This record gives sequence, structure tokens and C-alpha cells, in this order.
Amino acid sequence: MTENEIARMIVDCAYHIHVKLGPGLLESVYELVLFYELKKLGLQVERQVMIPVLWDGVVIGDGFRADLIVETKVIVELKSVERGNPLHNKQLLTYLRLTDKRLGLLINFGLVRVKDGIERVANGL
Repeated sequence: MTENEIARMIVDCAYHIHVKLGPGLLESVYELVLFYELKKLGLQVERQVMIPVLWDGVVIGDGFRADLIVETKVIVELKSVERGNPLHNKQLLTYLRLTDKRLGLLINFGLVRVKDGIERVANGL
């Protein structure tokens, strides 16, 4: 399955979750429900994955936690805020580079229309 096929499934699930739950809940609620829905589709999904920082060939420590990693190919970062911050895209791109992954989705459930809060971030895709 390609990154784009996986992304379509994630976006579809996010849309359906937002229709049922609406905006304004904590990010952790959307993360749990999206995790459940993606697993229900038979996808391999990991939550709160610690990603180490490598520096000068040495593992320095844990650099960040990815909200979700789907099929070991797509990083999903979730937000539930009124307004996005351009830094979130840069942050996700850094995550992609550190993990050598090609596609990330930034999904903001805090907006009235979730489609306005979904952004693809590519790393050489």
C-alpha cells in the first residue's frame, strides 16, 4: 500500500470522526478514536511512538513522540486548536526527516470544518 493510499484512508476516518464528535475536544480523544478506527480497517498503527535523536552517529535520547505512525509509512500529527501555526508543518517535516519517512498528515480537529485543517507534508514524495 502506498503512502497516498494510506493517507486517503486516514483522511476519510478523520472526516467521519469529526462529523460524529465535532470540534473542540482534547487532542487525545481524537487520537484514541482515530487509532481505533484505523485498526478496525486492518491497518498497522502505533501510538505515541518515541523517536530517538541521532547525533554524530550516537543515539542522544528521545527526540519526540509521533502521535500516530500508520503502516510504518505515514506520520500523523493531531491538533485541536482554533488556529493552526506554521511551525506545526515545519515540526512535522523535521519528524519525517528524522525518521526517513516520506509523508505526514497534520490534522487539526479544532476547526468547524476538518477539511480546512488537514495538511499533507511531504519529504521527497
